[in-house]
Amino acid sequence: MIPHKVPPVVRLGPARLTEGLDHCRRLDLPAHRTIHGAPAPLDLESLIAQADLVDLRGRGGAAFPFARKLRAVAGNRSERVVLINAAEGEPASRKDAMLLVRTPHLVLDGAVLAAEALRAREIVLAVAADSVPFASAEAAVAERRAAGVAGAEESRLRIRVIGLPERFITGEGGALVRGVNGETPTPPGRKRRAAHEGVDGLPTLLSNAETFAQLALLARLGPAAYADVGTPREPGTLLLTVGGETVVEAAHGMPLSAVLDLCSPGADLGPGVLLGGYHGTWLTAAEARTAVLSRAAGTPLGAGIVLPLGPDTCPLGETARVAAYLAGQSAGQCGPCRLGLPDLARALLALCSGEGSPEAVRRAARSVERRGACSHPDGTARFALSALDVFATDIASHLDAGTCGRPVLGVLPLPESPAEPEYRLDVDWTRCEGHGLCAHLLPEFVDLDDFGYPAFRPVPGGMLREARRAVEMCPALALRLA
Repeated sequence: MIPHKVPPVVRLGPARLTEGLDHCRRLDLPAHRTIHGAPAPLDLESLIAQADLVDLRGRGGAAFPFARKLRAVAGNRSERVVLINAAEGEPASRKDAMLLVRTPHLVLDGAVLAAEALRAREIVLAVAADSVPFASAEAAVAERRAAGVAGAEESRLRIRVIGLPERFITGEGGALVRGVNGETPTPPGRKRRAAHEGVDGLPTLLSNAETFAQLALLARLGPAAYADVGTPREPGTLLLTVGGETVVEAAHGMPLSAVLDLCSPGADLGPGVLLGGYHGTWLTAAEARTAVLSRAAGTPLGAGIVLPLGPDTCPLGETARVAAYLAGQSAGQCGPCRLGLPDLARALLALCSGEGSPEAVRRAARSVERRGACSHPDGTARFALSALDVFATDIASHLDAGTCGRPVLGVLPLPESPAEPEYRLDVDWTRCEGHGLCAHLLPEFVDLDDFGYPAFRPVPGGMLREARRAVEMCPALALRLA
């Protein structure tokens, strides 16, 4: 047993993914086998047929049909890899961490089933480095090796755990593959489907940890029993992270209000509830009370994140601080991320102080939509735009008085990051001719006065490369970096 903080788990309906966790802090391999048994291997067609029958979809946010991924990988005639996405860079999500910390063999069982059906050469589990889930995953792989059950053909099937930096964009599919391949874990800038070119350039079945755990349950129960709970269109259960801390297993089709009441009985939801995380959508409290846990019914579940604000914090201020975090979490590879997201964050901060306008926020959001090298700008824009609709009353108060009267309490969880080094741009005024090129290259950190001469703000370490480029391109050789 490894030491760890156990993520709290509650349920609405039967225990499927969380079975046995009432009695065990962590299911090691013997305990897991006692509760879930050993999975019987399935051939590829049988596995695809079962996933199709229950319309099993990815639980990482995009809800892509799992059977289609299996077919896409199987259609490539070469070696194959199974990649488990457990990076979970979203600060408000704990569900995949809970699975790896408390029932890691359920995730590995699903991955082994898929790998054997595809005759993959290895399983790679990608998770935040130096974390409790990473340690638990490594312990689980060691337990399987010691028991001789890494795979039905252990000499052929390898399982390895890869630690990646804990950043918001690390869990994006292309970024994850790059990280596993030893590159910087940022989106590649052009769409690459892992099913065609993934780990080591091989066809790769990529899905998140909960999806593989669901696959293991489906194979154990069979489609009919798996569909005993949930709805006809969305069978089974799902995992939610509520308030950034509690993990809830609930059946599809249940009211969202039941989840909220289970975690905080009688609590005032405040002006809104965020669904789907920081690339998700705000709902009013009234909308949240009538929503059901169903994508088919239009509920934007995303990666299963539920964040009620409560009545005591400023909703606009909470939105602005998350937008600033998202702007800092971009890969900085394209204009919408490097320039547009800081503009969007500044527009929200200006609105908080009563000096901006909703129209400025909308313009900033529209300028990044569908223009990025990955989905990060789109998700951030969706988050900001939905706040304008849900918090219209609060925005009116900010525009009238500069505040809604409530402090920003930091209800929306953000990681505690170490202080990032900052750099200073200096100018030799005997050389500067007011060309203004530095402001075009670094608009987030350089302002021009009415005569075209610059004033500078500190440059964070993550933008050091861009700052050096501005220094090198100054026509008058007037810039220096300190």
